[in-house]
Parts: sequence; C-alpha cells; structure tokens
Amino acid sequence: MMRYLLLLFFFVLPATVLAQDSSAYELQRNKINSLLAQRSARFGQYQKSLNARTGIFGMQTKKDIKNSNEILRQIALNDNNIFRELKILMEYKEMQVQQVQNTAEAYNDRIQRYMQAIKKLQDKNESLKLVVAESERQQTFLHYVIACLAIAFFGTVIIMYGKIRKLRKA
Repeated sequence: MMRYLLLLFFFVLPATVLAQDSSAYELQRNKINSLLAQRSARFGQYQKSLNARTGIFGMQTKKDIKNSNEILRQIALNDNNIFRELKILMEYKEMQVQQVQNTAEAYNDRIQRYMQAIKKLQDKNESLKLVVAESERQQTFLHYVIACLAIAFFGTVIIMYGKIRKLRKA
C-alpha cells in the first residue's frame, strides 16, 4: 500500500502540476492569439481609414485623419498588451523549463542515492559472503578435529577394552 502511495506522490502529482501549468500556458497562448487577431482587424480598419476621403474634391478631412490616428493609437495600445502578455507567456515557459530541470535534478539525485545504496549493499553482501566462507572453513576444520578426536577416543576405548579383557583372562 505504501508503495502505491509513494508512486502516486512521486509520479502522478508532478504530472498533475505540469498539466495545470500547461493549461495556463495554453490559455495565455489563446489570449495572445486573440490579441493578434484584434490587431489584424484594427490594421485593416486603419488601411480603410487611410483610403477614406470624405472631403471636397476627394480629399481627406481632419475628421478622417483623426479617425486614422485613433485607430493607429488603438493598434499601439493593443501591441503593448501583446508584449505584456508575451512576457507572461515567456515567464510561464521559463517556469515550466525550471520545473522540468528541478524534476530532472531530483530524479538524478534519487538515482544517485539509489546507486550508492545498491553499492553499499553489494559491498556488505561481499563482506558477509567472506565472513560466511571463513565461518564454513573454520566449521569444516572443527569437524575434522572432532572426527580425529572421536576416532582417537574410540581407538583408546577399544585398546583399553582389549587390555581389560586380557587382564580379566589372566
């Protein structure tokens, strides 16, 4: 159960946060695209206003020039909004890159710690194998000594039994 919770914590939650950031990034991109569409529409209006000639003999009037200037001012304001939103979009992108780098660093750190733990366990395993081999060697030696002592004891018992029998006969 604990493994599943850890799996959820380390893999699913960062993906959820990244998905939220991605959705905010997409919303920001859509906002910029709508501002760009507004700019294109206003630029078309500006072109029309430049061609508008409502004055006598087909000349531009003061009102036509003011209208063109107002549309141009709106385009400039819209451009400022686009730059502001682009800056926010770039900050989102930088934040996403930073999150990916942080996640990669965290995973690399965890991998390094796992590798160190595995190395420690392998070294400990090797040392325990050496201890077991030494213990088995000592145990084998003790078995030989016990076997020799048992043979000597039984040999002594047999010899003593033989001598006791000879003494009883004699």
